Amino acid sequence: MNIWLAIAVTVAGCYAVKLLGLLVPAGVLEKPLVRRLSALLPVALLAALTAQQTFAEGQHLILDAKAAGLLAAAVALILRAPFLLIIGAAVVVTAGVRALGG
Repeated sequence: MNIWLAIAVTVAGCYAVKLLGLLVPAGVLEKPLVRRLSALLPVALLAALTAQQTFAEGQHLILDAKAAGLLAAAVALILRAPFLLIIGAAVVVTAGVRALGG
């Protein structure tokens, strides 16, 4: 498939999704279930993406330096560390495990 065709289809799809969001009646958006889902859905999607990128390689489960970095970030998050410290902990642990040959 031509790259420009793929870009055009992606642009049209993004525009259609945006347009559908604008066409939803305000009454639907005020329902408690819709409000709750709209608050939780981005978190669930981000968690799924993080898990897939960290623990999967093709069709295989893999535990490597990325998993150690994610674990370090989780520990820092549980300890209520500032955001930059959480990121720093993940980076340092991931780099350390890779440097040690993991």
